[in-house]
Amino acid sequence: MIDDLADDLELPLEEKKKGLAGWKEIFSNNTTNVDLGLVDLQSDILKVRDLYEIPSDYLTNVIEGCQMDLQPQRFETWQDLQEYSYRVASSVGLVCLPLFAADASRSHEYAVALGHALQLTNILRDIGEDLSNGDRIYVPLHDLSRFEYTENDLIERVHDERFIAFMNDQADRCEELYAKATKLLPAEDHKALLAPRVMHRIYHTLLQQMRADNFRVFDRRYRLSKLQKISLLMKERFFG
Repeated sequence: MIDDLADDLELPLEEKKKGLAGWKEIFSNNTTNVDLGLVDLQSDILKVRDLYEIPSDYLTNVIEGCQMDLQPQRFETWQDLQEYSYRVASSVGLVCLPLFAADASRSHEYAVALGHALQLTNILRDIGEDLSNGDRIYVPLHDLSRFEYTENDLIERVHDERFIAFMNDQADRCEELYAKATKLLPAEDHKALLAPRVMHRIYHTLLQQMRADNFRVFDRRYRLSKLQKISLLMKERFFG
């Protein structure tokens, strides 16, 4: 709901800001907000938060990440981008750990690493789509410059050897993050964390698909079929 609110192209900016701020107040004040509607849902979320002892900071981090999306983004370095991906991806994983019946402390670093990997893969896949949505750029500008590829080149959708080299460099970073997540996955929580393990497989496969196709992200959206996703689920369920 938070993500849809931030991405609604028909909703005025001020309404988006008001809505996201209202949701943030719910977790800050531990009370429902009648102005937002769906009071029963708000109440249920607070009950789930308390039942599973989910820190409110994780939930407000997600909202703050969506608030960042209300204006065109620019990130100078990977460190800058990590602050964003922690909010919109890693924090989601941290919220989910107790819901999956995993040990939230033991699997904390796993969730953070996998969140970064999934989000960066998503950013690489959606470069063209983000440009169409208000010239949004989520890749680190410093990394672009290392390959003598400019922000304007990206906006103009220049697909050349510089772009491919840059994307391979970012894909290598994703590979490192996926490997780190695999290493950090606690054996005791392996079964409980089936869902994120499947997400790992799906997004890693997307990354490999993009790399094999030289990252044609300006004119196509990479996706897996339902059959492919089911196949990856079964592999992870029985052989992962």
